[in-house]
This record gives sequence, structure tokens and C-alpha cells, in this order.
Amino acid sequence: MVDVTIRGAGIFGLSIAWTCARRGASVQVIDPNGPGSGASGGIVGALAPHVPENWNSKKAFQLESLLMAEGFWQEVEATGGVAAGYGRTGRLQPIADQRALDLARQRAETARHLWQGHATWTIRNVADMGPFAPASATGHVIHDTLSARIHPRRACAALVAALGVLGVPVVTDAPDRGLVVHATGVDGLTELSRPGGKTAGIGVKGQAALLRFDAGANTPQLFVDALHLIPHSDGTLAVGSTSERDYDDARSTDALLDEVIERAIAAMPILHGVSVIERWAGLRPRARSRAPMIGHWPGRRDHFIANGGFKIGFGMAPKVAQVMADLLLDGQDAIPEAFRVEASL
Repeated sequence: MVDVTIRGAGIFGLSIAWTCARRGASVQVIDPNGPGSGASGGIVGALAPHVPENWNSKKAFQLESLLMAEGFWQEVEATGGVAAGYGRTGRLQPIADQRALDLARQRAETARHLWQGHATWTIRNVADMGPFAPASATGHVIHDTLSARIHPRRACAALVAALGVLGVPVVTDAPDRGLVVHATGVDGLTELSRPGGKTAGIGVKGQAALLRFDAGANTPQLFVDALHLIPHSDGTLAVGSTSERDYDDARSTDALLDEVIERAIAAMPILHGVSVIERWAGLRPRARSRAPMIGHWPGRRDHFIANGGFKIGFGMAPKVAQVMADLLLDGQDAIPEAFRVEASL
């Protein structure tokens, strides 16, 4: 039995802990602020694929992870008895003009090849997509069936519950035991940046809102005017988010979020008069390489990194957890070159 300590109880840390524990490791999770206290405690939860073109290892990795997600979350929920809010409900995007329509049709062809029948990217008439569909100048929308949604906080709670059933403690403090995985978000990027003088990554502030609007549990999410609108299964609608590299207070919301809400209402007039349940702000860790940063911590024996999820952490988590468990428990290194820690140092 391998001893594994996970430092950080965000989506990467909890997912790696879950996968390692299921494979027989003795695991503990340590986070001084508790589960989902950072970026993973957000409210949006858009699990959306990269555009199906200019294929690379990052896009292939994400595709595998998105296809793994349904089984991953079903098992977590079945073990712990807590719903994660996962649903592969698809996504709609309006098409602005003829050039964008031609490009969307080209991407439909590449998706047919690259996604290998596991999901589709099609052009649909907006009139056929129901009341929660965005206006489109061409009368058409992109409809992909790969996108999914999750409720970030509930997903973290579901993992904690499932880990509890497996006897894995999630505590605020404890000494390291065995192999150590540092999944510590923005603080971890700062720590990695110190030795070499280079910046391993930064925290990018995001602001989002939760609205009291029930679009239907199986309604596709929208991507319109650079915003995600995510219908959650609990009858709420998440809207976000900003991407701010310059900010004064990482956890405060301001006029930039007001603008996001206004843009969402302009795109979907059906939201006029809807109440705002919650306003959220937090920092998301973005590695210098712009890809997740996973693997050995250079120069520190038996220490490893899992960081840089940024906006795609929840979508990447099932595959990141699998690859990290392979490395920790079996010594099998299947980390894409773009994801290696050295790529951001």
C-alpha cells in the first residue's frame, strides 16, 4: 500500500485523492481552508471542449477527460451519496454571420473526425432549440453534445463524501506521509515561482453570478457574447465570468460583474427581472504554459505538482487524476509534454 498526501482540497487535489484511494493507496488530504475554498468553490461549472481544429495534445487530453466525466461522477455520487450536479447537456452558440457559419460547418467536419462519434458538433436552426436559446443573426446556432455542466461546490462536497466512505480524511493540518502532491492553486504557483526567478503562473480573478431562473435540468448551456450561461439542476442559472489580471481585491465583486449580468440579460431577454442569488469572486490558477501543470516537482524527491486548472480544471480533473495516479502508484509517466511542470518553469 502506497501512502499519499494531497495538499490542497480543490478539484485537482480531491480528484487525485479519490482515484488513488480507489486503487488501494492510503490517502490523506490536507487543506488549511477546507474543501473547495479557492477557485473550486465557484458557481459556474462549464465543462466545454476546445474548438475541434488545430488538434494538439492538450485538446486530445481534454477530450478524453470530458468523455470520462460521466462515469467518474456517477461513481463518486454512488459511493458518497451526494449529488455533484453533473450533466452532459450540451451547448449552444449563436452564429453571427456567413463567415462564421462557413467556419462552423468546417468545424463540424473536423469534429466528426476528431471526436470519433463520441459527440457531435452540428449546425441547427435556432427556432428548433426551445425557449432558452440565444438570438442569432443567421438564424443558426452551433450545438455540441460534448459540453457538460457541473456544480463546482457540490462536486467538491460529493468527492469529500465519497472519500469519507473510503476512509480518506480531509483535514486542515497534518504531517506529510509518503508521496506528496501539491495541488495548492495560486499559492502553489507563487511558491514554484520563487526559486528560479521566473513566474510559474498567476492568479486570474473571475467574477460570476447565480440567478434564480429554472431553464430546465436538461437544457443546454449557452456561450454567447463571451459569457457562459449554465442551467444547473437545482433550478438556478450561473453566469460568468470575468478574466481579470489586474485587481485590488481578489474576493470582492464590483461593476465588472454588473456588466456581466447586463450582457447576459441583453443576450437573453427572458432573464429580465430575475433575481441575483449570489455574487462570487475568486482567483483561478493559470500556469505560464496555459496548460495544467502536473508531474514531479523538480529537485524535490517524492513531491509532485497538480496545478494550473484555470478555467478548465473541472473538465480536466478525471484525466488529470488518472494520469497522476498512474505516476504515483505505478511509476507510469503518461504526462503530455505541454503539461509537464518544466514547461511552466
